Amino acid sequence: MDTDVRTRVSAYAIAVDDDRLLLARLSAASPVFAPGLWHLPGGGIDPGEQPVEALARELREETGLELSAARLPDARSYGARRHGVSWHLTALFYAVDLPRGAPVVTETDGSTDAAVWVPLADLRTSTLSPAAADAVRMLGSRSGHHE
Repeated sequence: MDTDVRTRVSAYAIAVDDDRLLLARLSAASPVFAPGLWHLPGGGIDPGEQPVEALARELREETGLELSAARLPDARSYGARRHGVSWHLTALFYAVDLPRGAPVVTETDGSTDAAVWVPLADLRTSTLSPAAADAVRMLGSRSGHHE
């Protein structure tokens, strides 16, 4: 059987407020990473869409929060296999500013089923997607903390 290989470019938000990181829990509709993992809000960039526009759209869908500002500190590549598809994902990581407020998933039947602010001290790599785990490491290296 031939393997279906797909490439995806996604924009993800690294949002920190009061030593908490905004995370979105992946649902069964997640195309790349396993459901149940905590992931960064964000997602695939549609054809013709600018990365920051995609990020703002995904933030609205997955958290109900409006993007105030975004800065691109890093990009990473990942390989994943899900539902017979071999994914090659390029993730653009944006440090973002968001208004204060409780996140609410507004998208129905999407790849996110929950969004919450999680204290950085409570994060466990085993419950995070590879991209979210990398974001936590990025935050740790900037603040001088180590896992």
